[in-house]
Amino acid sequence: MRRPLPADAFAREETYEATRLPVELATTLIPDAYTEQSFFDLEREQVFARSWIPVCVADEVAQPGDFLALEAAGRSVIVCRNREGALRAHHNVCRHRGSRLCDPGAGHAERFFKCPYHSWAYDLDGKCLGTPLFTPDSEVPQDQRAIFDMADVKAFDKADYGLYPVRCEQWGFLIFVCLDDEAPALLDELGDLPERLAGFRLEEWQLERRLEYEIAANWKLIAENFMEYYHLPWVHPSLVKVSPMDAHYRWQGPGKYVGFCTTPIASNTESGGWLGLPAIEGLTQDDAVSARFVWLYPNIAINVLPNHMFLLLPRPIGPNRTTETAYLLTHPQSRKHAQDSDIDGLVAFWDEVNREDITIVERVQDGLSNPAYLGGRMCYRFEESVHRFQNMEIDRILGIWRVPGGDREERMPMFSVTDSHP
Repeated sequence: MRRPLPADAFAREETYEATRLPVELATTLIPDAYTEQSFFDLEREQVFARSWIPVCVADEVAQPGDFLALEAAGRSVIVCRNREGALRAHHNVCRHRGSRLCDPGAGHAERFFKCPYHSWAYDLDGKCLGTPLFTPDSEVPQDQRAIFDMADVKAFDKADYGLYPVRCEQWGFLIFVCLDDEAPALLDELGDLPERLAGFRLEEWQLERRLEYEIAANWKLIAENFMEYYHLPWVHPSLVKVSPMDAHYRWQGPGKYVGFCTTPIASNTESGGWLGLPAIEGLTQDDAVSARFVWLYPNIAINVLPNHMFLLLPRPIGPNRTTETAYLLTHPQSRKHAQDSDIDGLVAFWDEVNREDITIVERVQDGLSNPAYLGGRMCYRFEESVHRFQNMEIDRILGIWRVPGGDREERMPMFSVTDSHP
C-alpha cells in the first residue's frame, strides 16, 4: 500500500528514477504528483511561478485600455493594452497598502487603474499618477484638500511607486506571462514551433467561441490524456472515425512541447468532424490536409487545423481540481464563407470529445487516489509523448532548465518504436 511521500522527497532526483528510465523501461510519474497538496504547492512555485504560462488569447485584450485580471501561480495579475496598443502586465496590487486594484475578469480602463481603498491611480504602463494622501493632485474637493495635504512627506517620489511589472509576451494569438525575471525567453522554450507553424499565420486568427469546464482531476491528467492516442478507440467513438489510427504521426522538434499530427484529415461523419469551413489560403500541401496537435508546456493544448483552431487552457486550482477554458478561433478568410451553423457544428464536435475526455480523466483521478496504486508501466509504443511530458515536469520541479530535443525526421509514425528520449 502506498503512503504519501514526505514533502522534501519531491525535490530529490531519486524520487523520479523510474520515470527517468528510457520509455521502454519507464514507470509513470509518482501518484503523489496528482494527489498530494504538498506536491501541488511545490509545483505552483517551481512550474507555474517560473514558466511562461498562457493566460488568454489576444482578442480578449484587443484594444487600448482592455484588460484582464487573472490568476497566475496563485498571484493576481493584470494583463492590458496601453494607450498605444502595446501589451503590458502588472501585479494586481496597489503600492500603498496592498489592496487588489481590479476584480477578476475582463474590463476596460480609459486612462488609468484606481485603487478602491485610498484612490491611488496608475496608468496602463503601471506608472503611479496620483496619491491623494501624499500629494494634492487628486480628486479630493478643493475645499477639503488642506485636510489631506501631506506635501511635507519625507523622501517620497511617485516615480518609485509604480505597479510591480510582470513579463508578458505574445506569440501568434496567445498571450503569456512569466513571474520569474530570470527565466529564459519565451522563444527559447517554443523551440522550432514558430517555424513549424509559420504557414498558418497565427497572429491573424480571431476568437469565435469560448467554453468553460470544471474538472475534478489534476491538470497533468488532462495534458497526458490529450497527447496520447492509445485511448481513442474506447473513449472517442466519434473522433476515431475522423482521426483514423493509421493516420497518426509524431511531429516533434526541439522545444518544451509535445507535438503530433493526423494526416490526412478524414471526412466528417454523421457525428460531426473537423471540416465545414474552407481552409485558409497559402498553406503548404501537407499543412492543407493535416491536423497539428501541440501541448505546450506547461498547460495549453493547441489544435491547429487548416480551417480553424481549438485551444484548451487548463488552470490548476488544487491537486484534484482544474478549471478549463476552451477557445475556438477562425481566420477571416475561412469565416467569410461560413454560416453560424458551421461554427456551431465544430463547437458541438469538440465539446463532445472534450466531455468524453473529462469523464475519463476524472475516473483516473479517482483511481490514483487509491493507495493500492503504486504507478504503472509505460506502454512505450503509444506513450512516448507522455514520457516526454512527465520528464519535462520532473525537470522543472527539480529546477533543471532544459529544452528537450526532437526527432531525426519531421514526421514519424506514432506507433513505431523511436530512439528519441528526454
